Amino acid sequence: MKLATLKRGGRDGTLVVVDRTLTRCRAVPEVARTLQAALDDWESVAPRLRQAYEALNSGAFADPEPFDPAACHSPLPRAYQWADGSAYVNHVELVRRSRGAELPPEFWSDPLMYQGGSDSFVGPRDPVWALDEAWGIDLEAEVAVITGDVRMGATPAEAGKAIRLLMLVNDVSLRNLIPGELAKGFGFLHSKPATAFSPVAVTPDELGDDWRDGKVHRPLTVHVNGALFGRPDAGTDMVFNFPQLVAHLAKTREVEAGSIVGSGTVSNKQGGLHGSSIANGGVGYCCLAEVRMYETIETGKPQTAFLKFGDTVRIEMPGRDGVSLFGAIDQRVERYPD
Repeated sequence: MKLATLKRGGRDGTLVVVDRTLTRCRAVPEVARTLQAALDDWESVAPRLRQAYEALNSGAFADPEPFDPAACHSPLPRAYQWADGSAYVNHVELVRRSRGAELPPEFWSDPLMYQGGSDSFVGPRDPVWALDEAWGIDLEAEVAVITGDVRMGATPAEAGKAIRLLMLVNDVSLRNLIPGELAKGFGFLHSKPATAFSPVAVTPDELGDDWRDGKVHRPLTVHVNGALFGRPDAGTDMVFNFPQLVAHLAKTREVEAGSIVGSGTVSNKQGGLHGSSIANGGVGYCCLAEVRMYETIETGKPQTAFLKFGDTVRIEMPGRDGVSLFGAIDQRVERYPD
């Protein structure tokens, strides 16, 4: 089933079921008013949500409303936890190579993960806010899961059973603030502003065979200023699958229902700068930093600029039938108002 949250009814919004074509929706207050309420009681609520979802798709409801992604929050407008992994080790390897550092071998066996701010996400059509272009504004296109409760020390098999929903992510990074923060030894804070998620969160069964081995095996498309920038396959070169990432988070703590775990920037291994871009026949990129890393490795310095005020970013994943699975994250970079 497909679920979304409209920007009405308070800070946590109003839960709606959305039809498969992402054209109609319907609130279900008799089942759950918010997505978090549904996740808190998933075992009993999910079957009723599915009934409403099937009724919406069959035309049984007399009162559906048009589905407008611009009216949506992120599916969870705020969450108890947002932890983002780095499952595509190729991306991490490029970062280190660009500054002449070797990749530690444990990066292939132990996931890298950070905790982001989860008190206030932004909607999929809301601006990417910043105060200064000099911060180095970058997109990061990713996939994420929303979990149910996970016990401390859960195995990947146990963690996988707690995966409730899938979403797309724009995990915005302020690249020029990262080096100073990492040098302090406490990780990201200022360099990771508010995250945006896709208009729609879907249960894994909606992807059919494209959800297997704990991964989403579909191309993730990224447009920057209307031009195709990337279309890597999210299931390729993903070293740690989602059950492994969720289990990693639960190693020393319980994970509560409504926690979000991200994949990290989707990245497919490519031979070099020439042939890696869309223009040169490659699959492109899911962040500007990655093409800048290729440029640094091959030419000695980056040439591609970070995002400027007025630039646009669109992140989407088409199904096999060409219909958008999650709806699009479609954002413009804007200066935060005084």
